Amino acid sequence: MSDPSRPTALRSITFHGLEPGPRLIVLGAVHGNETCGTQATERLHAELESGQRRLLRGQLTLVPRTNPLAYQLESRMGERNLNRNLRVTDDPQDFEDRIANVLCPLLAAHDVLLDLHSFHTGGQPFIMLGPRDNDGELEGFTHAAEEQALAACLGPQRMVEGWLDTYARGVARRMKNPNASQRAQMLSTDPSYGIGTTEYMRSQGGYGVTLECGQHDDPQAPEVAYNAIRNTLAHLDMLEAPATAGQASPEVLRLVEVIDRDHPDDRFAREWKSFDPLAAGELIGTRADGTEVRAPEPGFIVFPNPNSLPGNEWFYRAEFSDRKVV
Repeated sequence: MSDPSRPTALRSITFHGLEPGPRLIVLGAVHGNETCGTQATERLHAELESGQRRLLRGQLTLVPRTNPLAYQLESRMGERNLNRNLRVTDDPQDFEDRIANVLCPLLAAHDVLLDLHSFHTGGQPFIMLGPRDNDGELEGFTHAAEEQALAACLGPQRMVEGWLDTYARGVARRMKNPNASQRAQMLSTDPSYGIGTTEYMRSQGGYGVTLECGQHDDPQAPEVAYNAIRNTLAHLDMLEAPATAGQASPEVLRLVEVIDRDHPDDRFAREWKSFDPLAAGELIGTRADGTEVRAPEPGFIVFPNPNSLPGNEWFYRAEFSDRKVV
């Protein structure tokens, strides 16, 4: 017998403007313990329903709880990470596969994506940018200018590029981890595992950014998320609100390396926050067998997760990028 408390549907809310315009989709709680996007989308929904705000044109879709099982569990994932290996499958193996079979066509039906997240450890909000325009096989793209203009209006000044190619390099050298589940082993060694919401959106001809709004429990994170939605709508001329001026000189970093956690006893050398600086040779952590993990070059630590599962990302390393976002 199925669990009657288990979610059986994905809820989305769509407003259709009476004038033609962009089709924007906003996601909250792709990871269930990241609720700032849920709060922000529900706040905007209430304002649109009450008439406090009006959609002028285009189409706006809000998805407050993109992974309803993870949200119900108050955890990052239900049965696996929804924001990895996101694709349509004829043979769904878990809850997230079934969500993906609904979410992917929904993303493909839109032009622009704003995906709202938060992170485990402390640090300031930042934006994840897609690739520069290219015709490569990994993530060919032709909307870098539009995506950069969107990113510049959201609020945070720090931007990070290089997600998918960095992850692909990690997959290329990743060994199957005996401490990870069989399902996790299969996914984490699949080259498609790095594909999440924004990567899928770009593969369908659209563009979008991930906004990391702050630490999970930061009371300002929902406000950062809400302001980003409002600024996006104003930027796209979909809302009666002044568009926020673009950042004059945003700081752009590039992810260069992902390091996995191999064993439950792998430990960080200290309590890291995203974008803490790293000196060349600085001790980052120690493996269960005593092997030291040190920074090979000066840079920054990003997404440090002391509770990551074996076979999953432990932290990323970033360096300054030569990319100019204007």
